[in-house]
Amino acid sequence: MSQMLVLTEPDLRHVVRLDASAVACVEDAFAALATKPVVMPPILRLDIVEHRGEVDVKTAYVPGLDGFAIKVSPGFFDNPKLGLPSLNGLMILFSAKTGLVEALLLDNGYLTDVRTAAAGAVAAKHLSRSDAQSAAIFGAGIQARLQLEALTLVRPIKRARIWARDFAKAEAAAQDLAASLRIAVEAVRNPQAACDGADIIVTTTPAEQPILKAEWLQPGQHITAMGSDSEHKNEIDPAILTRVRYVADSVAQTRRLGELHHAIRTGLIAADRPFPELGQVIAGQAPGREGPDAITLCDLTGTGVQDTAIATLAHARARDAGAGRSINTKEATAKEATGGLS
Repeated sequence: MSQMLVLTEPDLRHVVRLDASAVACVEDAFAALATKPVVMPPILRLDIVEHRGEVDVKTAYVPGLDGFAIKVSPGFFDNPKLGLPSLNGLMILFSAKTGLVEALLLDNGYLTDVRTAAAGAVAAKHLSRSDAQSAAIFGAGIQARLQLEALTLVRPIKRARIWARDFAKAEAAAQDLAASLRIAVEAVRNPQAACDGADIIVTTTPAEQPILKAEWLQPGQHITAMGSDSEHKNEIDPAILTRVRYVADSVAQTRRLGELHHAIRTGLIAADRPFPELGQVIAGQAPGREGPDAITLCDLTGTGVQDTAIATLAHARARDAGAGRSINTKEATAKEATGGLS
């Protein structure tokens, strides 16, 4: 008999938080993409257009880790009108040696929230100015809040502006963040005003038309684009990519569904132009920021290697803490269990 650990969202919130160790976990995952023979297939996505929904399936095998995760992540962006969260989902952690299920992580998207925020921190750590003190956050949802929190882990952030299409939500987020982070945070009605003087700009929306314009940028800024994780999403003016030091989480992905995809589609960037990846910058294989006045942009579309990394961390911590519930599972194959039928 083998043991499968079942962890619910409260279990996972107890053992994994957005902190320096989560950032280090995701940073190591990006570095692995550049330095190890990681196996990471393309994202599988199911679109449910009539309900403004999408479901992404991501996975990766990282040599050196005992397990690999498969994540199912639905995003239904009209859910807030129904009083429901936009994102949810789960992860399954398998043994990399036997393929047996080791853990079922019923996180409702919590681990994705943490690893995505941590990725933003990693991008800022390696691409923004080390003295960055001000941030502009586009969006007012959970990820927008977490992105600002994550920035404070890697940079001396003292003030921030929040812009969202719904100003009331921006105000609520600003008030909450000012109280929890103990920094100056204000909501603004104009996105250009949010960017003015900001050292770091983070976009965290499901926008389908650019919300950040090229003419707003100023020397020394860093941009992290989080929202364009499918072909129809587009937060960044494609012209911006002609003016910045561009870095991708996975160039293969961003050519297909990130902000780079739109710059290629509009003819501003050649389809075969090479670009560095964040893991290469972390590993010292490619330069990051080149001078204090440079403008950098990190295009984060979300990678399976992040999911395997955070799931592995959660499983290890849960076992150490005695969290969750263990279930005995038969080691027989499905064929044996069904009398040879498959």
